[in-house]
Amino acid sequence: MEDIAITVKGLYKSFGNQKVLDGIDLEVEKGKTTVIIGKSGGGKSVLMKHLIGLMKPDQGEILIDGVDITGLKERQLNEVRKKFGMLFQEAALFDSMSVEENVAFPLKEHTNLSAREVDRVAGEKLRQVGLFGAGDKMPSELSGGMKKRVGLARALALDPEIVLFDEPTSALDPIISLTIEDLIKETQLKLKKTYVVISHDIMGMFRIADKVAMLYEGKIVAVGTPYEIRMSTHPAVREFLRATKIPGFAGG
Repeated sequence: MEDIAITVKGLYKSFGNQKVLDGIDLEVEKGKTTVIIGKSGGGKSVLMKHLIGLMKPDQGEILIDGVDITGLKERQLNEVRKKFGMLFQEAALFDSMSVEENVAFPLKEHTNLSAREVDRVAGEKLRQVGLFGAGDKMPSELSGGMKKRVGLARALALDPEIVLFDEPTSALDPIISLTIEDLIKETQLKLKKTYVVISHDIMGMFRIADKVAMLYEGKIVAVGTPYEIRMSTHPAVREFLRATKIPGFAGG
């Protein structure tokens, strides 16, 4: 389908006797924010690594714009990965590089842009995340929230079609978390990118999600809008939302 960016069909992955993904089926819509929720250690990061070909499934298909990546060779995978940007859990900045150099790094590695054009694009990406003028700072000078902003600017540097977020508000205080959530929503609406977010911060993710998918015991057990997930009758969803004390949750 033209409006689907990622399709996961019958995805299985085990490590020894531990079954982590047990028949995942999921569609990610283009130009929307899909949030995958679930308890810590429940397989969310493993699923995300499969989406960009860092892991091979034991069985199943992963279609990116209709192309199954599970059988691709490394060179072909690298071409597909150009469609992706990624914001890692710890931002994963290079400590020896300035903020601007961190954002410019993928541009220098993967494009033939001139030095002037690299500087222009890096500055524009920093402006998009509210850090214009902070390019000379070093990562050691930044707060956790500012590091996440730089990480997002770098993830957007190559103008990817799809951006993956690994626990974007982890280790941040509630006020900074709200700021990062607002930034994710703002950039998604402005840039019309496909965002895929994994998180166990349910309240925050409900604020930014167009669609929520819950991963439980290796399966996607519920998919819907934040409202539909709140109203879900699935026992695992009800228990998860009850444990996170979601306002307005109908589970009692």
